[in-house]
Amino acid sequence: MSDLRTISDIAPLVRSGQVSPVDLVAGCLETARARSDLNAFITLMADQATADAQRADAEIRSGHCRGPLHGIPIAVKDLIDVAGTKTTSGSALPATEVSVDAPVIARLREAGAIIIGKTNLHEFAFGTTSDETAFGPVRHPLDPTRSGGGSSGGSAVALATGMAFGALGTDTGGSIRIPAAVCGVVGLKPALGEVSIAGVVPLSGTLDHVGPMARSVADVILIYEALTGTRLDAPPPSGPITFGIPRPYFCDVLDTDTAAALTRVRHALVRAGHRVIDVRVDDAAWTPHVYLHIVLPEATCFHAPWLEPFADRYSPGVRIRLEMGGYVLGEDYVRAMRLRGRLRARVDAALEGCDALLLPTQPMGAPPIGAATVEIGGRPQPVRAAMLRLTQLFNITGHPAMAIPAGLGVDGLPRSVQIVAARTADVAAIGREVERYSSGGEGSVGGGTG
Repeated sequence: MSDLRTISDIAPLVRSGQVSPVDLVAGCLETARARSDLNAFITLMADQATADAQRADAEIRSGHCRGPLHGIPIAVKDLIDVAGTKTTSGSALPATEVSVDAPVIARLREAGAIIIGKTNLHEFAFGTTSDETAFGPVRHPLDPTRSGGGSSGGSAVALATGMAFGALGTDTGGSIRIPAAVCGVVGLKPALGEVSIAGVVPLSGTLDHVGPMARSVADVILIYEALTGTRLDAPPPSGPITFGIPRPYFCDVLDTDTAAALTRVRHALVRAGHRVIDVRVDDAAWTPHVYLHIVLPEATCFHAPWLEPFADRYSPGVRIRLEMGGYVLGEDYVRAMRLRGRLRARVDAALEGCDALLLPTQPMGAPPIGAATVEIGGRPQPVRAAMLRLTQLFNITGHPAMAIPAGLGVDGLPRSVQIVAARTADVAAIGREVERYSSGGEGSVGGGTG
């Protein structure tokens, strides 16, 4: 996977006419069909994508290039409305064809991007493994017996295998960063509210984010800029960066390969002249309690019209979680909402002495498909809780966070580090610097060289 090209590589060739968007689309479609066993896509928009590529080619040849995404194939999580397709949310529930693009899709089209298809996901984004889906479990490209992560699993697998050059995911508790981490690509959860969530099937309107996924930090920035219509004016840091590693809670449950990856990145950054210190995020242990008391009732509220009449069409695990939401007391929901502010203040306090937090994205590599528990440090851990442990706090607080590949473990599976900062511009600039030392450089898909 490490020889796959980035948008930053290919865009100048498209602009100069050396590479045709038609050929890019054809290559992505060919790969998607050849690796259909991975279940990355629910819908391949082959005819539309080919027509869009022909149009893009004509525009570029006439001298009208819209920017670096013009003619670039992008995959979209099937939770996001794309006109002329069904938004299935990975579910067997009835789906209707939508006639209007979600604002994020409209933005991509304005930038000239080509929507190549809609990717598979954990049903209604309510899971971390993408194995509860009506369209077959999303399989890891390096080991098909393992999960591609979730809930934006299909988007990550599409990127890691060359089925697309960029992708959109959604992230309510880690659903961009988790699959990016286990598949060895880059995923950005922007700051809360920066990217529109209109036209996206909600999980928790309070915590939902939409964000870009790609093979490099630079590519993620390009897609983010198209989604927001703003530039991330983030020049490379001119001096040493101070990173804070939040060890309590965040480093308490890590497998050996993940701990080694974090240490390796830390040492590489220090050798490069940066500063790495230990910090604390006080009250971080409250995270899962606050998260569940917000997500469960909000998800149940949205699904209330369908949960009873279509109960048998939901995946069992998703249905159970939705039913649980009906038992959350109103006072517990209000208390959780109030605690959001306190947790945000705790993260802000941890950032006061540093430019960014540096921590693992996942405590382990990709779990086996269907596994209920995974062993970490000699102890069984619930898979869902383990995979959410290091990501969900930053949905609660709204801080921007980016997952960056950090090499392969001894088990041959990708590991990842996570950058958290006060502003998305800071995450972008610092992320590009971390990428230099964490994964073998820009575009080292699949974990890089370590």
